[in-house]
Order: sequence, then C-alpha cells, then structure tokens
Amino acid sequence: MHERGLDRDGTIAREGALERVPAPFVSVVDAARAHVAAAFDSTRLHSAYLYGSVPRGTATPGVSDLDLQLALHEEPTAGDRADATAIEGALDRAFPQIDGAGILLTSAQRLLSETERHDGGFFIACLCTPLLGPDLAAQLPRFRPTTLLARETNGDLARMLPRWRAQAAAATTDADRRVLGRSVGRRTVRTGFTLIMPRWGGWTSDLDRSTELFGGYYPERAEQMRVASAAGRAPSPDPAVLEMLIDDLGPWLAAEYAAVHGVKTLHT
Repeated sequence: MHERGLDRDGTIAREGALERVPAPFVSVVDAARAHVAAAFDSTRLHSAYLYGSVPRGTATPGVSDLDLQLALHEEPTAGDRADATAIEGALDRAFPQIDGAGILLTSAQRLLSETERHDGGFFIACLCTPLLGPDLAAQLPRFRPTTLLARETNGDLARMLPRWRAQAAAATTDADRRVLGRSVGRRTVRTGFTLIMPRWGGWTSDLDRSTELFGGYYPERAEQMRVASAAGRAPSPDPAVLEMLIDDLGPWLAAEYAAVHGVKTLHT
C-alpha cells in the first residue's frame, strides 16, 4: 500500500515527518520553529506545521522553498500577516539553501470546520507535519482517495484562471513571471493528479510522480503537464509558458475536472 501513499486500511498516510527533513534543512526548520514561537505566543498560536518537499525529505538545496501552516486561535489579522511576512523574509535572507519561505495563516476553528473537512482538514491531517503545539489531525477523520476529496481539494480551477490571467498581464519582470509560474505550475500538476486520483487509488504530492501518473490516463496532454511540472520546480520567465498553462491546459483541465468530479462547493 505504501507505494500508493496509503496505510494498511486504505486511508491516505501522512506524507511527511521531522525525521525525514534532509540534513541541509534541519537548521532552517529549527530557525523557523524559533521564529514562530517568538512571534506568536500561545494566546495567538494553536499549532504550527511544515508541509511540502522539506518534511517529505525530497527538498533540493538552493531550489526548494520552506512552507509552513500556522493554525491560530482566531481568524488571522493584519498584524498576524505582518508578523508572518517578517518571518518569511528573515528565513529567506538567513538560509541560502531555501529559495524563499511561505507561511499560511488559518484559524484552527476553520481548519476543523465541516466546510473545510475535505480541503483544509485533509491538508492538515495528511499533508502537514506538526512543528509546534497540539496536532489538529487528532480531531480529524482518516481520508480516502475519493471523488469527494478530489472535488473539494482542487475542483475550483476554473475560478483561478481569471485571477492568473490578470496576474500574468500585470507581470512586468522575469521575477514576477517566475513567481506566478511556480504557483500556476504546482497547482496545475496537483489538479491533474487529483483528476485521476480516484481511478489510480492512491495519493502522492511528488510533482514528477503526479505528472507521470496523469500522463498514463491523458497521454495527449502529458507533454503540457510535464511543462507545468517543470514550471512548478524551476519556473521559466517565458510568457509563452504561462500562456499555455493558463489559456490552453488550464481551461481544458477545468472542464474535464468538472465533468469527472464536479465543481468545488462554494462556502460563504
């Protein structure tokens, strides 16, 4: 079952662990823990988590970024976001082994809510590695690779496309296009994988593995998905790459996703 990212009972296994952090990134993780603890005391912070390639053990020095999720006792404020931005900058400046740091802020109540059960809740329970505080996964169910999970995690691609088009039009530098390209590439590959996830019957967050699996079901779009995967790892400043992802692969993928799994539920 492990080659499909599942536990023995067929539920999706948690994919990261602190003991999997590659040696070059241990000091980065230690510093992140210290910065978060210093900036967010126990009255604000419920718990903190790592996610992405660092806790999965696949991070590459100088290429990979550091990703954190903070669960707060209350909804994030402007002050919370300012403190998170300061931590991101401090980590990025201090550690050349990371190509940037990103911190998500969400209330614990929202992550545990019924409306977030198959999105934010799944993210915490299966894709996040505890770093500080009590683990919210203890209050969440086990998840399986179902159509419901596919729909609620990535069934909103069509809503993302107009935003990406506006960002692409506003991008004036190669740096702007690289930042957008990484985000678009990663989201596209993840959407492509979850499109085929229930048919394959497992879970992976690895971009290369996701791309390979997608290509087995949609060979006619495999090369475009390989471009998306490359953009997610080492984004190109070429506007034509973004144009292909946003105006060709993206609309096709959104339509196919809606036909196979439906559209993500909108919550107000």
